[in-house]
Amino acid sequence: MKSWTSRPVPELPGSLPQLRLYDTALGRVVDVERQSEQSMYVCGITPYDATHMGHAASYVAFDLLNRAWRDSGVRVSYVQNVTDIDDPLLERATATGVDWRELAQSQIELFQTDMDALNVLAPNHYIGAVEAIPDIVPAIEQLIADGVAYRVNGSEGEPDGDVYYDVETAGKRSDATDAWALGDISGLGEQEMLELFAERGGDPARAGKRNALDPLLWRVAREGEPSWPGATLGDGRPGWHIECTVIAQKYLPAPFTVQGGGSDLVFPHHEMGAGHAYSLSGVPLARHYSHAGMVGLHGEKMSKSKGNLVLVSKLRAAGEEPAAIRLAILAHHYRSDWSWTDAEFAEAKNRLTTWRSAVNHAPAGSAAALIAAMRAELANDLNAPGAIAVVDRWAEEAVSSGSDSSAQDAALVTDAIDALLGIEL
Repeated sequence: MKSWTSRPVPELPGSLPQLRLYDTALGRVVDVERQSEQSMYVCGITPYDATHMGHAASYVAFDLLNRAWRDSGVRVSYVQNVTDIDDPLLERATATGVDWRELAQSQIELFQTDMDALNVLAPNHYIGAVEAIPDIVPAIEQLIADGVAYRVNGSEGEPDGDVYYDVETAGKRSDATDAWALGDISGLGEQEMLELFAERGGDPARAGKRNALDPLLWRVAREGEPSWPGATLGDGRPGWHIECTVIAQKYLPAPFTVQGGGSDLVFPHHEMGAGHAYSLSGVPLARHYSHAGMVGLHGEKMSKSKGNLVLVSKLRAAGEEPAAIRLAILAHHYRSDWSWTDAEFAEAKNRLTTWRSAVNHAPAGSAAALIAAMRAELANDLNAPGAIAVVDRWAEEAVSSGSDSSAQDAALVTDAIDALLGIEL
């Protein structure tokens, strides 16, 4: 699947110091190992609706990581999927009377337009679930052959043959220190897992499963649903978690550096994906797990059911500048839960105006200290609010200095804000 095209990233003198990042699985901030190439997988959208602020905040967060690595002078291999076949997509297509393929394509195009507008660097590989099916099928066949997946008999009108991952068996397969066991990523207890599993696409009550938490690997064909050839699995379509695992294992090293996504993906999605990967390869899926917080609206959870989504495309259509939208997002630490408010958006727009004015007064020799201070904040768990505060102080001093402006420093400051924060002045 074709990705969008990234804008050029300015190169700055020097480089970012040692990057430290909060690892969800470890529950603490850790040094990210220095390597000549870093790798990242960020879970993509299910394309049945427009990009809301929660989506935008998550992808902007990992765009910060991408930029931090690049500023460190290393290559970055970045993969993102798109779940272009799944129950929510089919349900929305049926409800709106639109062919599911047309709905998916329209929302993928809108998402990519939003990402381009927000200056989010494009992934090196942008892979749809449908195009990954030829790789997913043999992976599931391997899991069955290895005894960590099984077929379920049909019941209550459901056909025979759905394939599930056996979490209990898989978790007992190795005594290695880096082996996977249920709960390793999320740190949750069984009751919490059951509640979240039911809320987030799982089917704990499905008859015939060995464990209520066993996730679906392959859904055999049903009347009226799209399906694809599954070799020995029979026609059908893949489950959600195996999709990301197989795509990541095909396009990234094993293990890759960072698995990213919103905090609502910690369980079951990233938990199960990590299990699938270990069962398939015997090595962890990722070295680190990193998650962005949730975004609400004026203090309430933002959700499609409540109809209170703030859509990037609607803000853009209303004439709002994408750089201001991005700056409003970056005013919150990526791991925090926060709410979009009109007042904070107005503050972001005013800040952008102030920064642009200050660049015209850039004092000679001021850029180097600004860049060093911004880098120090971003190296500390991608502290964008700290980096913004650095620019705010610089801007205040620049405007009040009364000294002659330096074209060289103005250009360096402009490049730094673009390269490190993704904000074009």
